[in-house]
Amino acid sequence: MSLKKSRKRWLGMLKVGILGLGAYLPQKKLTNFDLEKMVETSDEWIRSRTGIQERRIAGPHEKTSDLAIKAAHQALRDAKVSADKIDLIIVATISPDSNFPSVSCLVQKAIGAKKAAAFDVSAACSGYLYAMTTAKQYIQTGMAKRALVIAAERITSLIDWKDRDTCVLFGDGSGACVLGSVKTGGITADFLQAFGDHSDLMKVVVQETRSPFHPTKTSFTKLPYVEMQGQELFKIAVNSMADAIEKVIRKAKIKKADIDCIVPHQANDRIITAVAKKLNISKDKIFINIDKYGNMSAASIAVALYEAKKSKKIKKGDNVVLVTFGAGLVSAANVIKW
Repeated sequence: MSLKKSRKRWLGMLKVGILGLGAYLPQKKLTNFDLEKMVETSDEWIRSRTGIQERRIAGPHEKTSDLAIKAAHQALRDAKVSADKIDLIIVATISPDSNFPSVSCLVQKAIGAKKAAAFDVSAACSGYLYAMTTAKQYIQTGMAKRALVIAAERITSLIDWKDRDTCVLFGDGSGACVLGSVKTGGITADFLQAFGDHSDLMKVVVQETRSPFHPTKTSFTKLPYVEMQGQELFKIAVNSMADAIEKVIRKAKIKKADIDCIVPHQANDRIITAVAKKLNISKDKIFINIDKYGNMSAASIAVALYEAKKSKKIKKGDNVVLVTFGAGLVSAANVIKW
């Protein structure tokens, strides 16, 4: 047998699945009633348009890496895997502590995973699935035996709290999983896509000039903040998530009727409802926790997956579909045989 055929056959045989899950949410809650005192909005307006009732806010001294580390410890305990057995750490985040060092390297130091390679992935709300798919390839090719994948966001640090269109949507949190080889089931299909032509619909704006050749008197500094065009994003989000589900289940060779649970990105309850309607799938099959946490970017689907498993919405033998959409624009989906 040729090397190419042998490698293809080996890759097809090695199954990669989730060995353990973890999550961490900051203690501080910001309710819709709290927001009523901050901007011109109301609890009824927010709930009817988004499904959100409250969200978690990281403490003043709580960094993205702190959130990531706590979720990582929980995932390792759940997997019954020690940190020295981790070969790869990938953190999905768009709100790192700083440009460098990476959050993944800070996690590596904190948990004592001295053998692990570490890097961050920036794919906004789709980051967790992008990171999981990347880690899966490392395991399948033999470059890693076990991987720790984390999504952690302190996205409220990027919010303009005077902008009522965006400040009501977001919250902070983190989720994690340990990936490794499994005998049965595991991640049976992946789908990744990007729509760079629509990158202007959601972005972080940095109004800042830093140049040694620019006159100091005309330079200025303002903190970066999220800017989005919600109405335009809505239709693209619905279509791209529905399309991602159709394509990934086709790759997994299952039908919509075979899906036991869908764990979507928690951006807006109306988006989730529209996706279910477009696919003619009962909303009862969809796990939703946006009411408690709002949109945590990459961490949303990681925390939702953890809670779906913990609440027994996901059971052994289930076909679980993860699907997400985010700034970039990027979308992703996975099928997991639990």
